[in-house]
Amino acid sequence: MSQRKRRNHNPEFKAKVALEALKGIQTVTKIADDFEIHSNQVTTWKTQLRKGITSIFDTPGKGAKGTKPDPTQDIEALQAKIGELTMENDWLKKKLKNWSL
Repeated sequence: MSQRKRRNHNPEFKAKVALEALKGIQTVTKIADDFEIHSNQVTTWKTQLRKGITSIFDTPGKGAKGTKPDPTQDIEALQAKIGELTMENDWLKKKLKNWSL
């Protein structure tokens, strides 16, 4: 008995399958056969698409969850990275100076 290795599908693939199922042109079984996945998976993704599709039309400027990203967190992370790179650059300059006789 051979078992398939567990596969992780990317969001684009899931959306493609769910849209095919939502169109209703083909049966779920046919779609599952075409994409080589289980029919229960097609049904699950179709349901997730139906539930989450309204988030696309949320207030403009907001993410899918309806929250704006916090720019202060981005600034703090970038400043920390700048500090880290500055220290590394200074250390490398000292080491290079030691190698240059």
